[in-house]
Amino acid sequence: MEANTGESAAFVLAVDVGNTATRFGLLDGLELAASWEFATRSRMTADEARLEIANFLTMLERDCARGIVDCPGFAPESGGGIAAGPADAILSSVVPDLTDVWVSALTIECARRPFVVGPGLKTGLKMHYNDPSEVGPDRVATLVAAREAYGYPLVVVDLGTTTNFDVLDEHGAFAGGVIAPGLALSAYALAQAAARLPVIEIQVPSSVIGKSTREAMQAGVVLGEAARIDGLVDAIEEELGCKARVIATGAHAAAVAALSERIERADESLVLRGLGMLFALNSKR
Repeated sequence: MEANTGESAAFVLAVDVGNTATRFGLLDGLELAASWEFATRSRMTADEARLEIANFLTMLERDCARGIVDCPGFAPESGGGIAAGPADAILSSVVPDLTDVWVSALTIECARRPFVVGPGLKTGLKMHYNDPSEVGPDRVATLVAAREAYGYPLVVVDLGTTTNFDVLDEHGAFAGGVIAPGLALSAYALAQAAARLPVIEIQVPSSVIGKSTREAMQAGVVLGEAARIDGLVDAIEEELGCKARVIATGAHAAAVAALSERIERADESLVLRGLGMLFALNSKR
């Protein structure tokens, strides 16, 4: 559980449903007051989704009361609204089978349909993409927050199930990107395709030249990812015709950023902050 200071009793719940993990963000205006993450299940009912929301709010209320997290605006003695549930919600989902489930759950929790990132939702982001509907909603939210925080031209490297390179050109428009297998997916594919290769943990090896099969695989997967990022960023800049800032986000952002020569910093809350910005842009209803 992560939290920051909040001051408003009414709050908005941001939900990002990814292929591997689902994340909640408690939004106090544009501020991310708290976050929560759990593994995405392939199947889920609306009742189970509501239970996850209840677990998040219960844990947050308990942690506020115990002083584990600092969120005075949501503490019981301040009249905060945690127990009452979210006043509104915004959803990003890249798992089609779960999208309607979460829409149903959030509609019940908020007594109104949540905003869903996709066609028809205002983003303020100009798209130079053949079919903008193909761009994942999480990528859109991430780019909205990244552009606000870091300007442009910009390359956002999102290290999740896939490793995405999303590019903002010198005018701040989405120029396109690169999609490659993510760290865990690469490691899994190696173990599945070659009978003598084991399943490995995603961790940084002590040297490039492995002294065991596991170390050699970790070098190839983890160090190879950092090298791939640096090489692709160079190629992206050459195609753009200008230098760009490079920011990493996602589950392995901090570890890979430390290995990369091109990544400036890791910012793991971009997608939730971006959802907050999209909510603010569309919230007059």
